[in-house]
Amino acid sequence: MPEAFVNGVSIYYETHGNGFPLVLIAGLGHGGWSFFRQVDDFARDFKVVVFDNRGVGRSARPKEGYSINVFAEDTLALLREIGLEKAHVLGASMGGYVAQTLAWAHPECVEKLVLVSTMFGGPSAKPMTQTALNFFTSRPQGTPEDIVRQGLALATSEGFVERNPEVVAKVAEFQLAWPQNGSAYIGQLSACGAFLADPQTESHLREIQAPTLVVAGSDDKVVPAENAVLLAERIPGARVTIMENAGHLLFIEKPREFNELVTGFLLER
Repeated sequence: MPEAFVNGVSIYYETHGNGFPLVLIAGLGHGGWSFFRQVDDFARDFKVVVFDNRGVGRSARPKEGYSINVFAEDTLALLREIGLEKAHVLGASMGGYVAQTLAWAHPECVEKLVLVSTMFGGPSAKPMTQTALNFFTSRPQGTPEDIVRQGLALATSEGFVERNPEVVAKVAEFQLAWPQNGSAYIGQLSACGAFLADPQTESHLREIQAPTLVVAGSDDKVVPAENAVLLAERIPGARVTIMENAGHLLFIEKPREFNELVTGFLLER
């Protein structure tokens, strides 16, 4: 199991395939396993780098030191550690906060940018739904399996959980294999809160130089899809795609459609 000691912590990572590098950055409480329906497809065309953010999965879980800027520096340091100077960068949800921060703070290392089910901070953004806030900031009730199921139901479109028991079982397997402890979860959650409260995150978007694709699900019950349009309006030259009948984890719900969209964008000349 490859680990890199970067930015003061050990980070678990995997690489798959060959070609130009593509780094995938997961969201709150999710490890690199979040992209289990992407890695094989993307590895046909790219050298895929997937990793666990600090505080989750098989990476270190310090009690403090969490911020979106720190996550971005972790990502940059990991790329440097494994010998990559530049990569396509895809970030989902919290990973999208990290990806956009990396793109404006270190434009030299981002070839193309894909922002998925995410938003910027400050008063111009469409706020996260109250239902999602209640789930993330309270203690859900039930067995660990019940809680995973509740989270997946929130993050997917209506009926997906009932129609796809095998996908639910796979997500539960991943989450229960490497459960996140309370302090690490609070650290990641606080990092998200600080990012969303900071109005400067919006002004930084115009500094992004990488060609950018913004993707959202029309039925996202966590981050309203309007945020994808707002992001694309503020990032120079960005394009936006809203996937119909898909929720927050649209890349788990509709992997073939999502993978084809992203691959097409990244391979464009």
